[in-house]
Amino acid sequence: MTVASSASGLLAMLQEQHPALKLYALNNLNYLADHFWPEISTNISTIESLYEDECFEEKQLAALVASKVFYHLGELNDSLIYALGAGPLFDVSEESEYVQTLVAKCIDEYVALRVKASESTEEAANIDPRLVAIVERMLDKCMSDGKFQQAVGIALECRRLDKLEQAISKSENVSAMLSYCLRLSQTHVDKREFRHEVLRLIVNLYQGLPSPDYLSVCQCLMFLDDPGNVANILDELIKGDKVDTLLAYQVAFDLFENEYQPFLLNVRDSLPDPQTTSSSKMVVEGTVTSSIENDSSVGNVETSAANSPLTGAGVLLDGTAGRQAAEDTTSTTEHGSSSSQELSVYADRMVKLKGILSGETPIHLALQFLYGRNRSDLLTLKTIKQSVEMRNSVCHSATIYANALMHAGTTVDTFLRENLDWLSRATNWAKFSATAGLGVIHRGHLQQGRSLMAPYLPQNGGSGGGSPYSEGGALYALGLIHANHGEGIKQFLLESLRNTNNEVIQHGACLGLGLAALGTADEEVYEDIKSVLYTDSAVAGEAAGIAMGLLMVGTASEKAGEMLAYAHDTQHEKIIRGLAIGIALVVYGREEEADTLIEQMTRDQDPILRYGGMYALALAYRGTANNSAIRRLLHFAVSDVSDDVRRAAVLALGFVLCSEPEQTPRIVSLLSESYNAHVRYGAALAVGISCAGSGSSEAVSLLEPLTSDAVDFVRQGALMSMAMVLMQTTEARDPHVGTFRRQLEKIVLDKHEDTMSKMGAILAYGILDAGGRNVSIMLQSRTGHDRAMAVVGMAIFTQFWYWYPLIYFISLSFAPTAFIGLNHELKMPKFEFISDIRPSIFSYPPPTAPPSTSSNIKLPMAVLSTSARAKARAKKEVDSKASAGKPLPREVNTNLSSDSSGSTEGTEKDLTTTTRDGDAMEVDTGPEKKATNAEPSSEVLSNPARVVPLQEKYIKFPEGCRFAPVKKTPSGFVMLRDLDPLEPVELVSTNAPSTGLPSSNVGATVPANSMPVDDEPAPPEPFVYVP
Repeated sequence: MTVASSASGLLAMLQEQHPALKLYALNNLNYLADHFWPEISTNISTIESLYEDECFEEKQLAALVASKVFYHLGELNDSLIYALGAGPLFDVSEESEYVQTLVAKCIDEYVALRVKASESTEEAANIDPRLVAIVERMLDKCMSDGKFQQAVGIALECRRLDKLEQAISKSENVSAMLSYCLRLSQTHVDKREFRHEVLRLIVNLYQGLPSPDYLSVCQCLMFLDDPGNVANILDELIKGDKVDTLLAYQVAFDLFENEYQPFLLNVRDSLPDPQTTSSSKMVVEGTVTSSIENDSSVGNVETSAANSPLTGAGVLLDGTAGRQAAEDTTSTTEHGSSSSQELSVYADRMVKLKGILSGETPIHLALQFLYGRNRSDLLTLKTIKQSVEMRNSVCHSATIYANALMHAGTTVDTFLRENLDWLSRATNWAKFSATAGLGVIHRGHLQQGRSLMAPYLPQNGGSGGGSPYSEGGALYALGLIHANHGEGIKQFLLESLRNTNNEVIQHGACLGLGLAALGTADEEVYEDIKSVLYTDSAVAGEAAGIAMGLLMVGTASEKAGEMLAYAHDTQHEKIIRGLAIGIALVVYGREEEADTLIEQMTRDQDPILRYGGMYALALAYRGTANNSAIRRLLHFAVSDVSDDVRRAAVLALGFVLCSEPEQTPRIVSLLSESYNAHVRYGAALAVGISCAGSGSSEAVSLLEPLTSDAVDFVRQGALMSMAMVLMQTTEARDPHVGTFRRQLEKIVLDKHEDTMSKMGAILAYGILDAGGRNVSIMLQSRTGHDRAMAVVGMAIFTQFWYWYPLIYFISLSFAPTAFIGLNHELKMPKFEFISDIRPSIFSYPPPTAPPSTSSNIKLPMAVLSTSARAKARAKKEVDSKASAGKPLPREVNTNLSSDSSGSTEGTEKDLTTTTRDGDAMEVDTGPEKKATNAEPSSEVLSNPARVVPLQEKYIKFPEGCRFAPVKKTPSGFVMLRDLDPLEPVELVSTNAPSTGLPSSNVGATVPANSMPVDDEPAPPEPFVYVP
């Protein structure tokens, strides 16, 4: 075959008049373009003129040649234009670099045009149909090649729901492809509107399957805020068999984990009322009873007629009819009893389902778990208490905060009971915080919450003559106990707010109301809180602004405009800051819908409102990793004139990136080295918020130098963030944990350390061992939905920079790391499963060893040289006289008896050793060490068990086990299917927390596994001394 060395001859043929010669030249140039494109480019105008010539029949071929030449020249836009002109000659199935590059360029162009078209309908018709044709050919090629995931990704990017549905429907495993699409919609679809369209499509496709995945369907409906359809699905499931009922309970538990209270309450209220069901059951039973009574009267007529002497045919006929009626009645009775039983079972299931949705059942189970598995270290708290100077009120309060966080949700207040005198030194706002700390400790104790706080609460609805700081703290504590589940306490808090004019009590009542009515948008509560705001009291107004945001969280209500207007009118910085945070809460999760308000706040002249704008950006785009939001935050982080705004902008990155924690250290790494201490502080907290509980080595590496920063508040933030990252991380998995704990101990014990750093170290202790070492900070649920209460709590926690009592809000982001398996009766059966990894990797950290008061090691006694010489002479004399057979002097005998009783045995042993070994030195090796057994490679866990998020992938369920989980995720609340229902079930004995005593009483029940302070050894048993 002849190899061409030049394209000049072919280019000359393009100048010929005959079309066949031009066609021949173009065909050959098409094959040679990759090699001779520099030569062809000199005559590109000729090829372009052929494409534009309407009389030339092969203009598409000319366009393809021109496209290849422009591609090699690096002019991709011109190359794409001519590729579109080539029509079907541009083969998307060709595996060349030219085709792949242009197809990618084509898709990017099409995606950009589709995005613009979605924002303005006018541009929708301006998309070149040739561009659409190439994209559609590419999608069809992906599906024909079996690359359905690639087709789904392209369809999502191009916003082509028709192609998305086609790709999912044609795939071999539709259910798996739907799960993949659901995951992509949450992580890669930026626009909220389009994401909702995708979710509706997913729901429709799921419902078309023979056996729909109701867990995923209900999650999608929750994203779409469609409680009615969720209620219908749950109602249908509990009408089925036990397996369907277990699935309904599992759906309810998964929805509860997302902590979206308004949605859960709407689902619960949309379900039928069990009382209505019971009344219908009574109607059925009443009908059956009345029919029985009527039939019994027929039977009596028959009996009396049979006994009558004037018995005729008519009477006999009536008697036969009576017997037939009695038989019909019996069958009706049996049918009525069976239907009555079915209604009773249905009502029982409905009550259980509503208990899950309202939060009563899961909160009670979590409370039992945290109480029974509490591993808090009271010796650590005792060490902190002893090292803190009484004059330092900041560290004193920090110790109280740390104790509350360490025991969050465990109901164990032993440390406070044993240190009442020390606690009583708290005054004013410190007393407010100390009282509020009880709310964190007893969080979730819904039934007994009010009685526990009764000694501190305002009496008769108003101030009871006690300290307003204690009363305000108690109202705040009630809100923390009933956070997100405040139906039972909301009215009491509202009355307490109405019946007081004290700003401290108003402060506590507003915070408590905001927590209890979180996200409910209750108009009555909003008006009462607004009236407190309009009193223009700085202390009460700040709490009112935050409470209004908590009440309206995520509603994007127009009331945000009212709040912004009042923020411009008032002169109090505290009120402006409270309102700024409240406005940010109102636009929670609204994404691009909140852009107008965010733009208005970020352009405001008041730095406090710009500060609120940063939090509005953070909460509106929480967990989306939205590029636009990140870009805006980074702009403010380096350009704003206010240090507060810059700090908030960097910190806000942690919220936006909480769904992709591995990205945060990389993005803020340069900011962590900024000359501005506020930016470094923000970078530290951003990493802590985003990477909380992950044990990320990148996060630890970034935070480590900041823990020894030159500025005290940067060290404070770094220590707290490091504690967040290393929560539930063991030294066996990351040696940094041991180093960090020793660093905290050093800072706490160092009397010359700055107060800010010491406070950070004390709070870091509380975060590191939070919830009895059984909780972790989780801003997203296991299903990928953001936990609204957790994100809101973390956002308000960061306001402790201005107001320390807000530290307690971090407890809202705590989630128990537990596997709690339940049967169809919502009881915990005894059930074992395997953690297929060494136990030390995810075990509890070892408890702090108590200081030993007495040593078991016998120390050598100091002996004077004169005494030693006297004893040696006496011994020599004894030996010489003993060999001669003479009696010993009395005083020598006495001395020897007193001395040799303790040391003769040892001396003889030493002498024997010396004699045996000659002059060799004898070294005391101590007791022999026992041979340590190798650590097992796996561990058997019993229900309920502590399962750390990173441990979930190692959990396995043994084959042949009686119980099988309904869902695959081995954590949280898991419904268990009984594979052998005829056998009796052995249930786990639960250890319930004490409920009757108020927190001020001494002598509360403490779980056996909580560590006592100064635990002394028991006295020895009586014995008889034998000399």
